[in-house]
Amino acid sequence: MTTEAATQQVMTTADGTPLKVSLAKAQRRLKIRALLLVAPLLLFILITFFVPVFDMLFRSVENQIVPEVLENTAPLLLKWDDRDGELPPEEVFAAAKEDFVKGAKAKTILRVGSRMNYEQSGFSSLFRKTARRAKNFESPYKEAFIKADRKWGDLDTWRILKRESGAFTISYYLAAMDLSYGPSGDITMKPKGEAIYLTLFWRTLKLSFLITILCLALAYPISYLMSTLPLKTSNLLMILVLLPFWTSLLVRTTAWIALLQQEGVINDLLVYFGLITDDNRLAMIHNATGTVVAMTHILLPFMVLPLFSVMKTIPPTYMRAAKNLGATPTVAFIRVYFPNTVSGIGAGGILVFIISIGYYITPALVGGVDGTLISNFIAYHMSTSLNWGLAAALGVLLLGIVLVLYYFYDKIVGVDNMKFG
Repeated sequence: MTTEAATQQVMTTADGTPLKVSLAKAQRRLKIRALLLVAPLLLFILITFFVPVFDMLFRSVENQIVPEVLENTAPLLLKWDDRDGELPPEEVFAAAKEDFVKGAKAKTILRVGSRMNYEQSGFSSLFRKTARRAKNFESPYKEAFIKADRKWGDLDTWRILKRESGAFTISYYLAAMDLSYGPSGDITMKPKGEAIYLTLFWRTLKLSFLITILCLALAYPISYLMSTLPLKTSNLLMILVLLPFWTSLLVRTTAWIALLQQEGVINDLLVYFGLITDDNRLAMIHNATGTVVAMTHILLPFMVLPLFSVMKTIPPTYMRAAKNLGATPTVAFIRVYFPNTVSGIGAGGILVFIISIGYYITPALVGGVDGTLISNFIAYHMSTSLNWGLAAALGVLLLGIVLVLYYFYDKIVGVDNMKFG
């Protein structure tokens, strides 16, 4: 058979289909089958993770309520030039009267008042009072509005209303960064007594880092002991490590309240042994100390498990070989054993840090004023003040901080070096 004839001969399957085509079909079927197998998980992640994140991003800039309810006033305000120092023209007041009457009947105008109250206190009562009287307003409407409440004659009232008449706003992000958005659009830092969120962000990062370091300091010797002991003893220690997972978070936190309070067990023991006097009991609860102690205990297993899984894979012969080559136990640990556990430290560290940065139940119960984290204020705005836009902006900023820290972590340590076993 010549070379040319051999190249023209095509390998086929039993049914005559070219082998290359048959293999391509088989590969395609395998890919489709694999995609169908992971489709439920992908759908679950999409619904429970990505959709809420995108919803949070949208809510942090969304301002639909103002242009929807003030459908006649908002477009006119956006065209109004407020730089001449004059109140809006009569047609704006006429449109406002129509929107107030319609909004009062539909019971939506008070929602605009609540929304504008986030920008400046007093708007809620202003809209409530005006909504009750608007149906009786007669031309000229400018005088009618001002007669109903003098705030309608204040230029700043209309400037703020104009600023928030668009479908989107940056007010929530400015408030989340302790910036004051003036009526004429000027942005300044809030006074020291009113600026709280940047302090909370810094405190959250600081306490989360401290909790991560404490968890590492406690978990490293525990994990090392578990990885070197016989299997039966190691399993017993593992049960003790996992025991907090089998106890309610609320029960664990309440137990720390009983232990740390000034009339609690720890203070009683310190007084009993004469380490402190009864008049100088330590304040270890409702402050940052309570938050750090309780959260370190709760998050410690998340550091132990990755470290233990990595240490268990390190052969004991490494340390013996280093000692046989003349290294002291300390040098052998630093030069041989510790570098092999860096992947477990990275995995446990980033796990504890990210969990602690978003924790809010324990700080709310034991943190008090000094131990409150930014997550507590996000929960407050979501459930109590109902300022979802500010809560979303705070959440987006917190997510951004985590992503930035994760980027630097990847550059310094490397995500590829993070292993759970």
